[in-house]
Parts: sequence; C-alpha cells; structure tokens
Amino acid sequence: MSVPHEAKLRTTAVVLAGGTGQRVGLAIPKQLLKIAGKAVIEHTLSIFENAAGIDDVIVLMAPGFVPDVEKIVAKAGLTKVTKIIEGGNTRNETTERAIAALGEGLAEGEDRNVLFHDAVRPLLSQRVINDCVEALERYQAVDVAIPSADTIIVTRTHGEDGEFITDVPDRSRLRRGQTPQAFKLSTIRKAYEVASGDPNFQATDDCSVVLRYLPDVPIYVVAGDEYNMKVTQPVDVFITDKLFQLASTAAPRQADEAAYRDLLSGKTLVVFGGSYGIGADIATLAEQYGASVYALGRSTTGTHVENPEHIDDALSKAYAETGRIDYVINTAGVLRIGKLAETDNTTIQEALNVNYLAPVQIARASYKYLAETQGQLLLYTSSSYTRGRAEYSLYSSTKAAMVNLTQALADEWAGEGVRVNCVNPERTATPMRTKAFGQEPEGSLLSSEAVARTSLDVLLSEMTGHVIDVRQQDPTRDVTEASGFEQALASVLDRQEDV
Repeated sequence: MSVPHEAKLRTTAVVLAGGTGQRVGLAIPKQLLKIAGKAVIEHTLSIFENAAGIDDVIVLMAPGFVPDVEKIVAKAGLTKVTKIIEGGNTRNETTERAIAALGEGLAEGEDRNVLFHDAVRPLLSQRVINDCVEALERYQAVDVAIPSADTIIVTRTHGEDGEFITDVPDRSRLRRGQTPQAFKLSTIRKAYEVASGDPNFQATDDCSVVLRYLPDVPIYVVAGDEYNMKVTQPVDVFITDKLFQLASTAAPRQADEAAYRDLLSGKTLVVFGGSYGIGADIATLAEQYGASVYALGRSTTGTHVENPEHIDDALSKAYAETGRIDYVINTAGVLRIGKLAETDNTTIQEALNVNYLAPVQIARASYKYLAETQGQLLLYTSSSYTRGRAEYSLYSSTKAAMVNLTQALADEWAGEGVRVNCVNPERTATPMRTKAFGQEPEGSLLSSEAVARTSLDVLLSEMTGHVIDVRQQDPTRDVTEASGFEQALASVLDRQEDV
C-alpha cells in the first residue's frame, strides 16, 4: 500500500545509543569508544549532520551517559542534534520514548518521517540515507538489508547431544537486516499502540513490530551496504578501525574561491618540505587565499627536517611573527629503492631520520602551537602503506608508520581539539619520483597541484584520524562518505601495484 503524494515532511534521524558495551568488554558504552580519533557516536552523528535529507537528530542514550553525548555534540558543533534523552531498558522501550519525543509539538494530524539508526553503525553511507528518505515518499515503512553471503541453517537442540540441522532456507531469499529503519511517524506509533495490547510483545527491531501488528502495511527494502557494519563484538572494534583506515575518504570542498579566502585569511601555515612538489603547491595556494605561509626546505631555507633544532626554530619564528600557527604540514621525504640486505647503514639511517623521526619531531614540536589554535597536523603516506613490496622495505614501512602515527595522535590530541590527518596520494608527479624513476608517460601520474588542493580541503575540514586518498579516477570530491566494502578492498589491491 503506497501513500499518495503530499507536501514534503520533516525528516528526523533517531540515533539509538542504549547499548552498554558489555559484549565488547568495556566499562563504558561501546558508542563512546574512540575509533579513528572520535567516539563512535560522533562519527554516526556527523553522518546525519552532513545528510541533506535530514532536518534534525534525536539521540536516545544509555542511562547515566547523556552528559557525555552533550559534551561531544557541543564540541563537534553538531547543530542538527535537538534532543538527547535517556533510552529505556529494552530496544522497544527506547523506541517508545523516541516516538513520544517525536510527537511533542506536533499538531493533530501532522506527520513526519523518522529514521531509526544504531549509533554503533558509524560507517553508514549517504546513499543509504538518501534511498530511505526517497522511499518514504511512497511507502510508510522501509527497511535496509543486504544479501546473505553465508548459508543460513535452522537448528534444534537435542538434550546433551548438541545441535542438529532441521532446515536450510533458500539463501537467495535471505537478507541481513541493517539500519536505518524508516517510517512515517504515524505508522510506527500505531504499530506500537497495537503491540502494547499484546502481553507477550517483544521485538529486537522496529520493522518486525510493523510486520506483526500492522500486517497490511508493506515494508519496502532498500539495498544496504557491507560497510554499514555494527560494532557489537570485540573483533568488530578492530575491523571498524581498519575500515576507517582503508576507506577512500574525501574532504568536503568549499563552495567557491571566496570561501577558501574567508577560511584561510589571517591563518598561519608552516610547510616542511615546501621547496618543491606538493609542499610548494600547498604554500602557493594558501598564500593566494590570504594565509601567512612559511615554506621550508633544505634547498630554499636550509631547513633539515631531521634536525630537531631546525624544526623548533622554524615554528618559533612563524609564531613570533604572526602570533599563531594554525596548520603544520610535512611533505618532506626520501625514496630509496633497493634490497635491504644490500643497503648500507647510512641509507637506512637517512630513511628513518627523514621519513619517520622527522614527522615525530615535527608533531611533538607543533603540539603546543596547534593546541592554542585547535589547528591541524597534516602528514603524508604512500599508496603502498597497506602492503610492503620488495625493494621498498624502508619506504613502505616508514609510510605505514605515518598512518599509525596519525591515528594515535588524533586520539591522543582529541581532547585539546587538535586534528591530525594523513593524505595518501596515488603515484604523483613530483621531483622526488622523477629522480627515482625518471620521466614516465604523460597522464599516468597524478599532478602535485591536485594533491595540494585536496590537502587544503582536508585542513579546512573537521576530519581527524583519517587517511584521505587522492586518486586520478576520483575527479570530483563530495562530502566525506565511505566508498563501500567492495571498493575499499579493490582499493587495497590497487595500492599493491602503486608506490
């Protein structure tokens, strides 16, 4: 039964965050666990904050932890969150509290769309949200599901003998349910009103309540996403963290040139490795938009990043002259190719000093300045960081270390509002690469200007703890969105062929 076309209804996302974290072995609710530099619930709320089809957000939080979410919302500037209330003892009770809150202030006969989403699904895509909102234009109830890759069996326990198979359903018709689950408020409210008359009422999700108590209401199914996993078991924490690390992530672009000028004017950037290539291009762009830029390099300013005193002096000078440091960028690096057993100690030490110890020293020295401005440290990795390759052991391993350093510092510095991100360019036309490989076919490499533009977008975003891919086949960059499980895996395989 479809509903007739009507004026656009207000759409509210209800984030259900009543879990306690017992199954992942935590003393705090799992939605407060930090992954990729932010609490899980902050990742989830940020998705709805950036969703064009969502007008406002309500959070149902585990009892006793509402103040924690209030602090997260205030600090992150999540303006769409209008209410944070305590959830109930069961999923059903929590939904009932949400329905009551949604009805407050509505005129008689007034309706709205509502999306119920698990707070511990922090990798929800904008595509799924959009599909749910669009489906509510025709249907009263919408579920999100993905095909089951596994064969599902039905079992029965026979005493002490254990479990035995009683049925094997046709896998082609089986789906794994996800969230959001979306409804007209009037529909889900009516379903729960009818269910309240059933003394045996119990359900683990809301679509099943509609299915059982409003059987004449069809429930439309939106295609879900393998990426949209739920953090429930200890292994899920590990997998989610890895997916954040491997996902192709994009920074939101500014609306126009004037927006870049507004955001960068009066800001101070310190760029280590700013003599040429990506670093020089970042410096040029930022200066054009009114920023004070200190582009530092061995060949131009005599700055050696492997020397901690040079780092301290550069930062001190920038701060003394401008009174602030908002962004610190390190693009300096060396690429030495060869078999490790045949590499001399001098080459090994150089790779460690420039590619690893220098970023560590830059991070340590920059912290006090960035904490003052709540600024950002931006590091760079290589597209081979997910898998070391023969004859690239020094380079690949130190670049993998940049990803771990990024994630660790994003978590460590989150309390002070300092953001840390890492850009992962595809093979890029830079002097360092030309020196190592010579001239390569025109059009086969990413331009350093494209990487510099993406770098500015990252600096001006609220992202932290992310690895941002810059790839030739991604000419447009929209608001940050997970690219899908299959695409992430394909990206990993692609990186194995890159440097």
